[in-house]
Amino acid sequence: MAGRRRKNAGASPGESAVEPVLPADLELQDLYGAFAAHGLDDEDLDDAAVLVPPVKLPAEEELAALAKAVPMFGYALALARWAAPHRVVDEFGDLVEEDRAPAAQLLGLAPAEGEVPEEAEVEAMRAWSLACDLDLVEIGTTAAGEHVAVPGPDLEPAEEGDPETVLELWLTAAGIVRELAVEADSLPEEEAARAAEGGEAGEAGEAGEAGEAGEGGEEDEDALSEVEEARDAAAELLDEALQVLYETTAFADPGNETVPLGVLAALLVVPEGEEPSEELLGDITDVMVALDPMLGDLAELGLLEYRPIDPELFDEEEGPEGEEPALVGEAPLDDEESARFGLVRLTPLGQYGIRQWLLEDGYDAPLVGELAQGDAAELLRAVCEAANVLPDEELRVWITGREPVAAARELLAAARGDDAYAPMRRMLGVSALNMLGAAAEPAVRDVLDDPELGGAARAWLTSKGATDVPVPERTMALWTVVDTFAAQLLDSGGDAELLRELIADLPVTGNPASYFGELWRVDHPYTADVLEAVGELHLDRAVAKEARKAAFKARSKG
Repeated sequence: MAGRRRKNAGASPGESAVEPVLPADLELQDLYGAFAAHGLDDEDLDDAAVLVPPVKLPAEEELAALAKAVPMFGYALALARWAAPHRVVDEFGDLVEEDRAPAAQLLGLAPAEGEVPEEAEVEAMRAWSLACDLDLVEIGTTAAGEHVAVPGPDLEPAEEGDPETVLELWLTAAGIVRELAVEADSLPEEEAARAAEGGEAGEAGEAGEAGEAGEGGEEDEDALSEVEEARDAAAELLDEALQVLYETTAFADPGNETVPLGVLAALLVVPEGEEPSEELLGDITDVMVALDPMLGDLAELGLLEYRPIDPELFDEEEGPEGEEPALVGEAPLDDEESARFGLVRLTPLGQYGIRQWLLEDGYDAPLVGELAQGDAAELLRAVCEAANVLPDEELRVWITGREPVAAARELLAAARGDDAYAPMRRMLGVSALNMLGAAAEPAVRDVLDDPELGGAARAWLTSKGATDVPVPERTMALWTVVDTFAAQLLDSGGDAELLRELIADLPVTGNPASYFGELWRVDHPYTADVLEAVGELHLDRAVAKEARKAAFKARSKG
């Protein structure tokens, strides 16, 4: 898949270093609960690593069962079995005329008795073509010169549901349909007419070749170039749309994975943070119209579920100078009316397929739970070091099925230390304790006097309603303040707005010199860093000045 770059209005004030974009640079927070990404301009995006979010996938056995349940894929398997021990085909490997109606009846596309509609035969021929493309049937020639098809070696394991075989075949089929969808969308009307007249109707490439072979000369070369440019543009648009769907599905709550086609188009067209202008509304409509048939084609292979644009919307009166009616506008719509403009939902199979394409293109496309396979120390270290991770999801996978007290003790032990990631490990440990709930309390009480864990443990117990928690000593309280802010510094990546909110809650009294006079003496690896952040971001000038002075003393102490 081609790398996706959404339009962007530029970096926000105060942002500097280019960071990995997750998910890409989409603004999905309000729609699907996604993490908002840093604003990057186009030049920055050329140098930024585009990270796609981790996704949850069913087991391969379940995915294989879903693939076999896709009608078109099932048709191809059925026709391959029907070809045994061999079946006569024409010189191109297609079914001969007398076998087309029986093939349609075999697949249940036509009644067992009576006339078979032409559409049913066409559908059967498409399924046969797919079987050939997947090598579920192999074409050969007998000694007598007769062209025949026989079942391929992958048919039997595919019928038996071997996950590796089924998923490999399905992925190949999805790639074929994806390419054909792009070809169909990129064929200009005039080229289609020329192809039909020349007997080459069906594929854009063939239409171009027919034109080149004709009398047009330079005109035909221009037409071929136009087709190639349109094909590339259609492929890029589809790739971008599929990656957006992949990302929105990763962040969507269960049951909320469906995306209105207009929203999908807007995410591809409208610069982040901007309201769509009339011109952009027209662009959104164009993208919707372009994606509509391509998404419909992909739905046939189970890659997504799609409700196409209601064709009656195009029956409205044409606008000025024959313009098509706009499919998007400013008027709010109810759910039923909005659905007429198209709805799309990526299936688990679609997630699997797009992830495979992303991996093939060198993207980091992890699975949720990949970091949660070892002990607590391995879990926390991996989550801290990973550039592309959903921490809460990894923690949730790890604690599932574990005895709460034992899990809490293991997490707390792994959270100790004074290395660079230690504050984040302790923050993640508290998050995991919140997931374990009150059942983890015995393990938390065991570390009340631990110099590194005691402050957080007391805060956690108090948040759970405990009334017998001893007040921490001043040294422990100040150390915990530094540790907590150090974790936020590491976790936020320097997000000034978030850090400013946290700093505003510092328990600085009317005498900041006294408070910071204690804080700079705290024996913590990140003391100076925390004080420098406070000095830079605190809105009270007096407080900020004292924090900077304290940071200098902390640096000098080292």
